[in-house]
Amino acid sequence: MADSPPELFDRARILADLTPAARAGLSRLEVHPVLDSTNAYLLARAREGWPGGAVCLTELQEAGRGRQGRSWQSPFAAGLAGSLLWRFQVSPAALSGLSLATGIAVARALRDLGVAEVGLKWPNDVLWRGRKLGGILLESGGGAGAFYVVAGVGLNVSLPPAAGVLIDQPWVDLREILGVERVSRNRLAALLIGELIETFTRFEQGGFADLTAEWAGFDRVAGRRVTLKLPNTAVTGIARGVDATGALLLETAEGRVQAYLGGEISLRLEP
Repeated sequence: MADSPPELFDRARILADLTPAARAGLSRLEVHPVLDSTNAYLLARAREGWPGGAVCLTELQEAGRGRQGRSWQSPFAAGLAGSLLWRFQVSPAALSGLSLATGIAVARALRDLGVAEVGLKWPNDVLWRGRKLGGILLESGGGAGAFYVVAGVGLNVSLPPAAGVLIDQPWVDLREILGVERVSRNRLAALLIGELIETFTRFEQGGFADLTAEWAGFDRVAGRRVTLKLPNTAVTGIARGVDATGALLLETAEGRVQAYLGGEISLRLEP
């Protein structure tokens, strides 16, 4: 497919495309040509006292991060790199499952864009037919009564082949999935912002328990043989979905089912 010029982020277009509910929940929207990391930027702004509901997007992220210190590759205007700052009036323990809830918001936005068969791999990967389309990174700070989370999302929109060779797993971008020369990154950004605000608002009220059934509809791990890599060991079994806290339920060879929460755990699908 022939390359066409990328669509740059346009703040006015994104704002015009938001639903009234999304506009009400959005406190600030910034678009930058270049940032080291959208998460790092909003974490710094959170420490300065910015309110929740702030979103930043960047055309180029020079030091994008994934879980466990991995880098996230995305050339100028070839993907979507953005973060949302949200402040919670609850303890950090009450936010278990928020990463999975973020994944649901991303999956909804992609579905609304026209992506069929979008899936989620516990705890933070966005997939399409088994290939990586994007990822999620949540970081937090503050203390009791003033706790904040920055949710970062990275999606492949139209990656050039040279960038793809740097990705260490099968990947896909929206241009290939949708079969178009030019994907509307502004429409995608508006859909994503709206879904994130709606999902985080809902999460504040009911936690992840209200979202477990929806997660199951996107889950591409349940029923599969997987290996969990823990800080000091690894365990293999059959994934049996997640519980009301977002913990992965793993059935061992002995038939026991144990719950594992994210953090420093990584998951590998087995043949």
